[in-house]
Amino acid sequence: MRYGIEAAPWGELADPRALARLAAAAEEVGWDGFFLWDGMLHDPDDLPKADPWIALAAIALATERIRFGPMVTPLPRRRPWKVVRESVTLDHLSNGRFVLGVGLGDPSLEEFAWFGERGVDHATRARMLDEGLTILDGLWSGEELSFSGEFYQIAPMRFLPAPVQSPRIPIWVGGWWPNRAPMRRAARWDGAHPNRAGRPMTPEETAEIAAFIRESRASNAPFDLVIGDYLSTLERGELTDRIVALERAGATWWVDKIGALAASEAEARIRQGPPRR
Repeated sequence: MRYGIEAAPWGELADPRALARLAAAAEEVGWDGFFLWDGMLHDPDDLPKADPWIALAAIALATERIRFGPMVTPLPRRRPWKVVRESVTLDHLSNGRFVLGVGLGDPSLEEFAWFGERGVDHATRARMLDEGLTILDGLWSGEELSFSGEFYQIAPMRFLPAPVQSPRIPIWVGGWWPNRAPMRRAARWDGAHPNRAGRPMTPEETAEIAAFIRESRASNAPFDLVIGDYLSTLERGELTDRIVALERAGATWWVDKIGALAASEAEARIRQGPPRR
């Protein structure tokens, strides 16, 4: 099991320097990853927010070992070729530690409709996400790619450099369980980050997801199942017992969702270290 922090770059954490310091602290005390939410107006719109991708560059330079990335970026509101350039740059900046978390993007109103974006409905965003992932994978290869889809068209072109990581930067797909479609999509890539609305994921649900992905997956390559929740308020022993149960159910990562805590509270939580046995 690996252990990560999942933070929102909002409020006091809207300062990229603060996020870089927290990521360095996480690395120092033994966490394995530091991930940032990617939202435009999600939650109170009067709360200061930083661009997560610029903050990720600060995190890359402040750390040497831990993995990091957006958890998750709504690819349907991004231009896929721009994400290719940004992700490869971060992968090189970090010597191959970048992970790309992707999803449809929620809520539809604040993240899409209020900006006049297409894809307000989930079905359209799902098709946009699949096209975007195909483009990312193709342009990351360093080989020539042309693409003609419902939403995106690319003339024959080649992007260099390729990522440090091979065969590609890991792609983790987020989604709401028990919806099967996001997990079926995740099975085509490198990891899944399922969530349940309003409550933590149980070990029984984790086992069900792991079995569903095994049945849906055509490859025997390594695959990450990332389970996150807000349970750090539990007693340490109770928390570690729960994480052991999640690992037995098939989880490979546990992430502490600290959200937009005050900077001092976030640092105190991080410096407790990962809840290993």
